[in-house]
Amino acid sequence: MNYQIRQQDKFKFIEEGEGETLLLLHGLFGAMSNFQDLVEYFRRTHKVVVPILPLFDLDIFHTTVSGLEKYVQRFIEARGYTNIHLLGNSLGGHVALIHILKHPEKIRTLTLTGSSGLFENGMGDSYPKRGDYEYIKTKTQLTFYDPAVADKTLVDEVFEITNNRIKVIKIIALAKSAIRSNLGEELNNIKQPTLLIWGNNDTITPPFVGREFNRLIPNSELYFIDKCGHAPMMEVPAEFNVILNQFLGKMKGPAN
Repeated sequence: MNYQIRQQDKFKFIEEGEGETLLLLHGLFGAMSNFQDLVEYFRRTHKVVVPILPLFDLDIFHTTVSGLEKYVQRFIEARGYTNIHLLGNSLGGHVALIHILKHPEKIRTLTLTGSSGLFENGMGDSYPKRGDYEYIKTKTQLTFYDPAVADKTLVDEVFEITNNRIKVIKIIALAKSAIRSNLGEELNNIKQPTLLIWGNNDTITPPFVGREFNRLIPNSELYFIDKCGHAPMMEVPAEFNVILNQFLGKMKGPAN
């Protein structure tokens, strides 16, 4: 994805296209490349924004889901975005949930895919094993229904992260923070239209998690995609984009 990385103050991000703002939040091992097909599809109709979340740059005290949310809030304020269609995958969905609960006023819609915030399986109690490439490869493949999606480039990225002691400490801190931050009792406060897109073969946030989000978020609709794991926008981008496009198409026009 050869998009220009912009910088404003300490914020790094990409911003492509014109129209209503579609703000994308990646997960714990995610990056802007996770949204490549989504950005390419929606830049024709929306201003697509992907901030680089400071997963490894916050001090350890603020290396939490709430710390990331505060970063997103400062980013939105700095850029002056309004009427935002907010989308998050995995940990990014969790950050989006905390943001919409704290600062609902600028959020038009919410989309979650494989989001934490209720329940998630981690990479395992023994994770991460530094220096064990095959172990990291196997764990990365478990993110997807089709293990081939975890190509060498992706596995190499995860391996590099897990081979860095400081980054491992930050990953563990974020993962523990996500587990502690269960939002079940607050989700009924979300008033914005919410789209839930879930992989039927997601082993990290299994299908019952999507159903529970659907039950707890009042104005939500849930779609399952077969032969799909934890990152539908990467594994089945065409189907994902059609579902999201139909949802956003219903929201065109002035905000209420």
